[in-house]
Amino acid sequence: MGNTFGAGDDQLYLSNGGTDVFVEVLLLAVSGLARCPWEYRFGGLIALQDQGLMGRGAVGFDLAEIHWGPTAPQRDAAKGFVLRAIELAGRRYRWELLGYEPPHALAYLRRFREVVAGFEPPETAPDRHVLPDLSELGCCVRHRVLSHVAYLDGCAFCRGGTRPRSE
Repeated sequence: MGNTFGAGDDQLYLSNGGTDVFVEVLLLAVSGLARCPWEYRFGGLIALQDQGLMGRGAVGFDLAEIHWGPTAPQRDAAKGFVLRAIELAGRRYRWELLGYEPPHALAYLRRFREVVAGFEPPETAPDRHVLPDLSELGCCVRHRVLSHVAYLDGCAFCRGGTRPRSE
């Protein structure tokens, strides 16, 4: 059992352990870069991929379910943000919080970057969109990462997300 992140048939498929690693390294980067509402909402989506909250094998998303923005410049800016976050994560941004060296994380990030780079955000909003509302988001003060306020027991790192995993 695993999880997929992608666009239609162009997907990054990860085991549950790989998903934990991917979400943690991407969450660190997204949380560090987010500055505007869309970026915070995307960070909230990444935070919701925490299998400690949602269940093992029960996370993942399709890029087509994200509302990237109503105008071409907004869609381009949103996609640019995601690509910058992937790049920052690939530079091992704040990986010291992990407490271990994830051997496959860079490959996961490279593949996800390929998927995002090849994706063309649609001009219209999807029928079902997955970005959480800003009112649903919080920030873990201890770890400085975005989290979902409905889960007040802390972020992925507070709940033990920094223990070594098999990928």
